[in-house]
Amino acid sequence: MWRLMEKRGKTAATKRGPARKPKRATAKKRSRTHAKKPPPVVTWRRAVAASGAIASLIVFAGGFWAWREGLPSRGVELAKAAFLDLSVEAGFKLEDLQVTGRNRVSKDLVLQTLGVSRDMPMLLIDPDSARRSLEALTWVKRASVERRLPNVLAVRMRERTPMALWQLDGQLTVIDQDGEVINGTEPQDFAHLPLVVGKGASTRAGALIAMLQGAPNLQNRVTAAIWVAERRWNLQIDGAINIRLPETEPAAALAKLAKIERDHGLLQKDVVTIDLRVPDRLVVRTAPGALPVLDEENGENT
Repeated sequence: MWRLMEKRGKTAATKRGPARKPKRATAKKRSRTHAKKPPPVVTWRRAVAASGAIASLIVFAGGFWAWREGLPSRGVELAKAAFLDLSVEAGFKLEDLQVTGRNRVSKDLVLQTLGVSRDMPMLLIDPDSARRSLEALTWVKRASVERRLPNVLAVRMRERTPMALWQLDGQLTVIDQDGEVINGTEPQDFAHLPLVVGKGASTRAGALIAMLQGAPNLQNRVTAAIWVAERRWNLQIDGAINIRLPETEPAAALAKLAKIERDHGLLQKDVVTIDLRVPDRLVVRTAPGALPVLDEENGENT
């Protein structure tokens, strides 16, 4: 069959006459045909892909050489070093360190903790390890570390805010906004902070401070707050007057006391204890021999 088709093709060509010579390409067509093609555009992605392929060959060759020579660890290290060198040549090197949320932690301490330097290989940075190192610092509560290839390392930190001093079993510590102890701090450096005392007081200090902010004429006069039986607060005013708050709705009771203080200056008198635990009743204990400080409408004198 193939021969027959070939023969018919020759016969048909003979009947049509001699085959014509193809026309020569014109100068214009020749110029198009032989025009030089523009060089391909090499993007950084292609460069990275190429370097990755080369690096893979190096790793394979290094591993084979190490296996043959019986030195696996040395071979892996050589291959790793070669790969990092190639990544730097491809532009994967640290050129910009961006840190946000830093206040108490110094720049030098951040750099020292991260262990990074300019132009080091980006692929040599371990974000998880860097994050753990930052969170081990005294003032860092949370941290995140992100490599933004090819050349940026982004660090975000949330620092601890000292909120109060906490006394438990005679030991004094500094606690943050979440009631957690800030290790490595000296309480005497934060003597201006409110003092909370007792088991469980640290985790409730934030709610207490928020409640005191609702009574600004009393807030700065509170020298200590004692968490009693893990269920209610006793406040110490000016280091001398004891305020017994109820277990339920303590904010309302404190607001009532703040109003009486504004209207009558109750805390300026010979008061020893003010008991707010009885609903709709204010019980005041004065120093021995002192005159009554409240009328029957506002409360009870004892």
